[in-house]
Amino acid sequence: MGYTVAVVGASGNVGREILSILDERQFPVDKVHAVASSRSAGQEVSFGEEKILKIEDLATFDFSGVDIALFSPGGKVSAEYAPKAAAAGCIVIDNTSHFRMDPDCPLIVPEVNAEALGPWAAQANRKNIIANPNCSTIQLMVALKPLHDRAKINRVVCSTYQSVSGAGKEAMDELFRQTRGVYVNEPVMPEQLTKEIAFNCIPHIDSFMDDGSTKEEWKMTVETKKILDPKIKLSATCVRVPVFISHAVSANVEFDNPITTEEAREAFAAQEGCVVVDHRQDEGYVTPKEAAGEDAVYVSRIREDVTTENGLAFWCVSDNLRKGAALNAVQIAEKLVEMKIV
Repeated sequence: MGYTVAVVGASGNVGREILSILDERQFPVDKVHAVASSRSAGQEVSFGEEKILKIEDLATFDFSGVDIALFSPGGKVSAEYAPKAAAAGCIVIDNTSHFRMDPDCPLIVPEVNAEALGPWAAQANRKNIIANPNCSTIQLMVALKPLHDRAKINRVVCSTYQSVSGAGKEAMDELFRQTRGVYVNEPVMPEQLTKEIAFNCIPHIDSFMDDGSTKEEWKMTVETKKILDPKIKLSATCVRVPVFISHAVSANVEFDNPITTEEAREAFAAQEGCVVVDHRQDEGYVTPKEAAGEDAVYVSRIREDVTTENGLAFWCVSDNLRKGAALNAVQIAEKLVEMKIV
């Protein structure tokens, strides 16, 4: 049996990646609709190597015949149209932050908490919206899950190194333009980001909050609690770096129970979606560039933290457009099929 799927935000980076992944993974579709704003309506996007889809206008699109809609059009647009799609009987998987902390919307990383879909599906008047977590949260959850199962995590302190693609195509263009400008001695003016990103790092992603954290840092904290365990304490510093694709996270983890580096390495290796590349020598680790285009979360630099009891440190990288967004959304759709929810 095939399904009718709509990809909303099909003209953007994540939307195009979703279309590519649906084809790569041979998701059982009978019909795929590429949907975006009126500005993009009529344009063409690829679905696989040979199929071309014409973008349909979101404002007039009828969701009543759609089984699953994969949304990535921006928070304000999702806030307006995702409930309309859900009310039409379509299951929405939303990539924006708008529904993540809604108690009626499960927040899912399939390798970590797919079981939460069961109780949600059994609700008589369910909201019909599933939220995709923040990109950095997703990769960190894949890495933390097996450690939490083994030794119970108490506290996490992490720093993220997030590529400009997390801020959209315009931010990627800005990095390219600024880098070229530095070499040809042209004025470099930030437009999409708050400061110059070429040859620089910016410790500021999303808006500032009253306590001095940014909203990106807050997202990682509250999403970790919702996905993995409400008792986990997490402190994050989120940094935009001059990399086009893939995010990295440096994590320091404190546990309730002892765990050795070898036990941690075994746990990572056994975790679905996680690949360990951890050799204590030159090139014995994975960098963001090497993770680009890949599906896995790569873990490296696993070591004991001797400054605290039951402490461990590690480095993980993943393609933020794939596992951090599009792939995770498609994997949720696959779980819906597998669990016979759709």
